[in-house]
Amino acid sequence: MYFRRMLAFIRILFMKKNLKFTLPALALIAALGLSFTWKVPSDDQEKVVMLLVHDALSGVHYQPKPIDDALSREVMAFFLESMDSEKRFLLGEDVQALMAYNDLLDDALRTSDLTFFNLSQNIWQKRFKESQALYQDILASPLDYRSERAFETDSEKRPFPADAQAMRQYWTDYLTFRVLSRLYDRSLAADSAGQAKFNLGDAGFAEEEKKAREKELEIHDEWFSSMKDMERGDWFGLYMNAYTGVYDPHTQYFPPRQQENFEIEMTGQLEGIGASLQQDGEFTTVASIVTGSACWRQGELEVGDKILKVAQGAAEPEDIVGMSTNKVVTKVRGKKGTEVRLTVRKKDGTEKVIPIIRDIVEIEATFARSARIGEDGKTGYIRLPKFYVDFYDDNNRNCADDVKKEIEILKAQGMERLIFDLRGNGGGSLPAAVDIAGLFFDKGPVVQVKTSGQRVRSYDDRAAGAVWEGPLLVMVNEGTASASEIVAAALQDYDKAIIVGTRQTFGKGTVQNMLDLDRAAGPFHGDKPLGALKLTIQKYYRVTGGTTQLQGVESDVVLPHPYQEIPYGERELDYPLAVDYVDAAVQFEPKLSKSYLKAAQQRISDNPEFARINEYAKWLKSQQDQTLIPLNYTAYFEREIKADAEAEAFDDLLKSKETLDVTFAYPGQESTLDSGKVTEYSRWFKNLSTDIYLGEAMRIVQSMPLR
Repeated sequence: MYFRRMLAFIRILFMKKNLKFTLPALALIAALGLSFTWKVPSDDQEKVVMLLVHDALSGVHYQPKPIDDALSREVMAFFLESMDSEKRFLLGEDVQALMAYNDLLDDALRTSDLTFFNLSQNIWQKRFKESQALYQDILASPLDYRSERAFETDSEKRPFPADAQAMRQYWTDYLTFRVLSRLYDRSLAADSAGQAKFNLGDAGFAEEEKKAREKELEIHDEWFSSMKDMERGDWFGLYMNAYTGVYDPHTQYFPPRQQENFEIEMTGQLEGIGASLQQDGEFTTVASIVTGSACWRQGELEVGDKILKVAQGAAEPEDIVGMSTNKVVTKVRGKKGTEVRLTVRKKDGTEKVIPIIRDIVEIEATFARSARIGEDGKTGYIRLPKFYVDFYDDNNRNCADDVKKEIEILKAQGMERLIFDLRGNGGGSLPAAVDIAGLFFDKGPVVQVKTSGQRVRSYDDRAAGAVWEGPLLVMVNEGTASASEIVAAALQDYDKAIIVGTRQTFGKGTVQNMLDLDRAAGPFHGDKPLGALKLTIQKYYRVTGGTTQLQGVESDVVLPHPYQEIPYGERELDYPLAVDYVDAAVQFEPKLSKSYLKAAQQRISDNPEFARINEYAKWLKSQQDQTLIPLNYTAYFEREIKADAEAEAFDDLLKSKETLDVTFAYPGQESTLDSGKVTEYSRWFKNLSTDIYLGEAMRIVQSMPLR
């Protein structure tokens, strides 16, 4: 049932074409020294950003494009899709009004002209209010479930609504689809609980339908509230990224608020109190508290507390009731060592002022962690979720040091073989990738990097000697990208590891630097912050001269994957840079055939559990291709019942019938952890023990000869 409901979730929230906007965090940050010669046209902040973006794209990007009418048309198409990808706000006349600027957006960027952007904002605000009134009106009364209409979930197959009547029809169809889905889920829940099922026309149907509509109204109210809270700066970021997006998928402008979040992603750290907040009606409530964080140590803040006011130190408290969670977070977050005072309402109704001194909060799930696998505990396992590094403080954690530490711990326990898990690792720091690859061989180049118009440069392992030279298996999937691909490719080229996973990894072979626009603006402009620009300035290549761009890293042993029939990766994004090659930095002897790889591939082909995954992948693709959904109650239920019956064969698809022994990296490690982390580790071990891919990785690495 999990995979069936996952499909429904994807169909409702993530329409097929939106994949292109779901980009992994792939940036590689370094200091970018630029010198601009320009005159600030005004003190307008947005105009300065436009000027900086124009200069960076035309003068620094790895593959600059002429800023002309052809680019303008590309930007227009990109912006319209970003602005209203599901075509649920803009009318045909709005699109025509915006298209009047189809050949003028290049001029707008060059001259920092905000006319088009202001027009788009005015149109959006108007249509947003109209759409809000529409869904509220439509959901106020029972919907028609006897209709023979169908809803097209793929917006690429739908035009923009021609007029107000067509827009109302869209929202009616869309909401009917949503409510039908909710009614079906309620029907399943009733059946599971042994309650009387309801059908169209039954006495209890009206009440069930009302509950479903009310729930849908609640969800849309919350969504529209969050959308309403988007500031002009957020929309301006969307507009700027229409320009950056047509250069390549990874060049991106970050408004100040998004810049801060990006840096948190990169470092695995933030400065704040260490509490997770969530929206609860008009209140912001404490959802969880990070063990060891500032508020945990202070001891007075509790899960469930409602935050009423926020004060910066001794300043006057600000009432934040009714404020979005995003805004509240920006007020609660702050520099290490500063004080924030929270006025909260406790569960018993009393109010209390809680002073908290902000500190560094480490996001533990970001960091490398290890375990021992197998009855004898001689196989080590290290999971690296991302390549993290703090470019501003060398004393903070970085992934290369952490992975080295985990290897040393496992070696001390008699590790004979190692599994290094890079599944879903979207990348991060290039230097960190070089350092991690160097942990597994003595010396030599790890990756080659080319800047446009310059010679190819090799990045060599900076530390002599290898930390681990025994059997090594690297696990990858389609989400393994960027810096992760550098490591996997280098270890494959040097014949230091076996790569196991999907047919290929993500396929990102470009390097980005982060340009701080405040620094670029210099002393000429005081209205800051301006945000940052992540800019593609280089491409990287394997030491063999090959590339991971679009091609990814091909696995030595291919494992079936549930989503293997659904296009994914760099090659599916808009405007990816092309594949090319450079001269080899190292010449390798042809690799000898490894019999255990052939045996593994045959074992996978004969494994009925992997056969089920192949079947599911084909079934999922067939389901995804069915984008036209009936809005007739009977037809919809029949369709869903049939799909559920087909999906039952795929329950627990990724859980192996065989279980692995998974234990702490060293005896007594449990005693070094607090109760929250012990619980987290226990849950992690349980998931690993039935991971079908880890099970096969274990069989492969056990067949590798000891070195």
